[in-house]
Amino acid sequence: MSRIMQKEIKSEMNDFFFAKDHLDFYHEYVNVEQMYLAGIKEVRTKLEILDDEFHHRFDHNPIHHMEWRLKSPHSVVEKMKRRNLPVDVSSIKGNIEDIAGIRVICHYIKDIYRISDLLLRQDDIHLLKVKDYIKNPKENGYRSLHLVVEVPVYLANEKVMVPVEIQIRTIAMDFWATLEHHLRYKNDKEIFHKMETYNKMRHYFEKNGLEFKKISTDDLDEIGNILTLNTEKEAILEALGKYTPELP
Repeated sequence: MSRIMQKEIKSEMNDFFFAKDHLDFYHEYVNVEQMYLAGIKEVRTKLEILDDEFHHRFDHNPIHHMEWRLKSPHSVVEKMKRRNLPVDVSSIKGNIEDIAGIRVICHYIKDIYRISDLLLRQDDIHLLKVKDYIKNPKENGYRSLHLVVEVPVYLANEKVMVPVEIQIRTIAMDFWATLEHHLRYKNDKEIFHKMETYNKMRHYFEKNGLEFKKISTDDLDEIGNILTLNTEKEAILEALGKYTPELP
């Protein structure tokens, strides 16, 4: 049995009222959900095997834990509407590639690229897209490696290639993303301003190739570790202030 802590992310959206308005789509979507769940299982199993091998060969587990989710029918329809697609199951293929999603939380940055490289070497994995927000962070400081892969799922009468989105990040990156998302909705302007200032300074230094004497890109991990141990506003501000550099 795998030692990796795993968690399914349940949609908080109650689809009851949605189903009443899109009954035909809802019934069709329920029929294809199993295919996407099978795709999630295939990728999870591959990742578990890789993590187990590292544990036995190198006494190190690159994966701390995994989370996965299946996009709700409501979310799929909203995405179709934003893209002006017909609200029909046939619109999914080739247009929506994140219905099945897995988030892989690693201990270190080098584990992220090691796991990604080993997974993509497997001959039944087909890479569709890659976005490296670690080497090229978003303006808000978000860092993660995003992969969209196709994996074969063998059904009773056919083989289906199922797209699965994989997000791989460190524990600190995951905490940072969660904190940033949380503060956006909490509207704590003081902390959020500190975070924005930090990220703008870091981006300025990296973009212009300047020496970062007070901070490096890996310091996000250290900040995340500090914040993980402190939930009080004053402690968070102190941690962010310590790592906010000044422009030259």
